[in-house]
Amino acid sequence: QSGALLTHYGSPVVTTRNTVVIPVKLIATGGYRVEGRNGANGALVWSAATDYVPPPHNWKPPYNLLLTATGRLYAPGAGGRLLVRTDADAANAAFAPQVFYGAAQYNANPGAFDGSVFINTPLTADAQGNIFFGFQVTGTNPAGLVSGIARVAPDGTGSWVGVAAAAGDPTIVKPVLNCAPALSNDGATVYIAANRGSTGATQNGVLLALDSTTLATRASVALIDPLLGGPARLSDDGTATPVVGPDGRVFYGVLERTFGSHNARGWLLQFDALLNPVGVPGSFGWDVSPSVIPASMVPSYTGPSTYLLAQKYNNYVGVGSGTGLNQLAVLDPRGSQADAIAPSVQVMREVLTILGPTLDTGSTTARREWCINTMAADPARNSILANNEDGILYRWDLTTNTLSQGLRLNAGLGQAYTPTLVGADGGVYAISNATLYAIRA
Repeated sequence: QSGALLTHYGSPVVTTRNTVVIPVKLIATGGYRVEGRNGANGALVWSAATDYVPPPHNWKPPYNLLLTATGRLYAPGAGGRLLVRTDADAANAAFAPQVFYGAAQYNANPGAFDGSVFINTPLTADAQGNIFFGFQVTGTNPAGLVSGIARVAPDGTGSWVGVAAAAGDPTIVKPVLNCAPALSNDGATVYIAANRGSTGATQNGVLLALDSTTLATRASVALIDPLLGGPARLSDDGTATPVVGPDGRVFYGVLERTFGSHNARGWLLQFDALLNPVGVPGSFGWDVSPSVIPASMVPSYTGPSTYLLAQKYNNYVGVGSGTGLNQLAVLDPRGSQADAIAPSVQVMREVLTILGPTLDTGSTTARREWCINTMAADPARNSILANNEDGILYRWDLTTNTLSQGLRLNAGLGQAYTPTLVGADGGVYAISNATLYAIRA
């Protein structure tokens, strides 16, 4: 690959026995398989083809896998089906389908579902092994499905609710593309965003709180731009996902109502468990899910919060008043300060920030972007691991506020936002230029 990659990548998952399970895209137009590889040496343990078809999109969405606490592996399949492998370590296991609207319905007319029903979010599991995901429906089908949120029990029993019905608003058309459901700390509530408008158009919508057993609506809140008022944008080109803090607060990132009015940074909104707005927004929310870290990871912090939020903090050059001084930040969700871009808005207090180290080509000030949709935290070393567009994986030391280590993966390029993961043996996995790198200590 070369140039800029308008693509998001699914993270690998790693079993307790150190099998690294990887989604692999086969050709530019589609086709996916799943591989299990030995985490110590990369050797192929097993490989399985899938029939997954991505939903309608602009930027290419990721193909996301899910590993449950019991070692079950789930992968999205065609027609809204789940593909289930009971043992992600076993070389001779096989995928079996689960259909949330019923296997008999699907088997009677597979083509009708494969061409109109698409899993369009990552999968999320609760402690009991129930699976939650969003799906998009683009045409009529024998089961009468409309775009919604599904729940599948470990035995394959499924239920679902349409997003328009859940929101009580017929203009809401589908779950936001790439928005993984999130669960409350007690597992009783599932949170997911849904939008109106088509991919490529101006999209806005709501954040939903649903009963995790019945999928009945507990709360629905319109997502509002803190600066301009009115609906914030919920773009299908992003990957923002609700994140639940240890105290039950819910954080979700949106794009500003008028593109560029906040330098395309968007905002990180925060709510209580029933989606009542609380606290102030973060000054960046677009296309990122914050990492929740214990406040003890930042020895210099003396505020009231028991946890902090780590995320990218880009300031895109050429957009609004963007400077190109792209940063990472640790934010205090219970502290506040005037926003540097829009001082009339109070935002989460910046506990630490650090500037990207590499200049953009031809610039004396602008820095290469932090191209991440989440980052990995290393509490043992009070540090954050994150990729940069310069092709280097960095360790951000939160004690010294320095980039204490850097490992070059490649020459760097403008690329889509990629995850970083720490495996069962402490190995670090990072994606850059469509390649998965394994880094050993």
